[in-house]
Amino acid sequence: MPARKVRVEVFDGDGNRYTVTFQGHVTRDKALRLLDIVELLGGMPRANSELGQGYSELSKFDKVCYIVKENFPVVWFLSRDVQTLYEEKLKEPISLSTVSTYLSRMADRGFVIRNKMSQHLRYRMVTEISRSTLSFMKDNK
Repeated sequence: MPARKVRVEVFDGDGNRYTVTFQGHVTRDKALRLLDIVELLGGMPRANSELGQGYSELSKFDKVCYIVKENFPVVWFLSRDVQTLYEEKLKEPISLSTVSTYLSRMADRGFVIRNKMSQHLRYRMVTEISRSTLSFMKDNK
């Protein structure tokens, strides 16, 4: 597998710019470490790791969006993964068909992309890089 290069630029509240470059074999663990560094530098707000009070008024769709944003920022995932985490974190049941429907709607809205892998659909959050790549591919058709 060829070496990949990831560069992240972060601006903190004081206007300072930090540039972090990673070159080599990118794994999920290394990408999450890189995101931890970005968070420490103040590049993204700290999200509440557990849904608690104040989230009960959210719709199921919003809760699924939160689970996806919090747990799958840079990796491919299946609807079953979202269902499992939803039930673990929120302590409430949700059917697999409901999760699949919501992920399909999220894909239609451009929040996630989907890819058919053998018999399963897998999903991934759309990042600015993937969004620009998708628009470039559409423009060159």
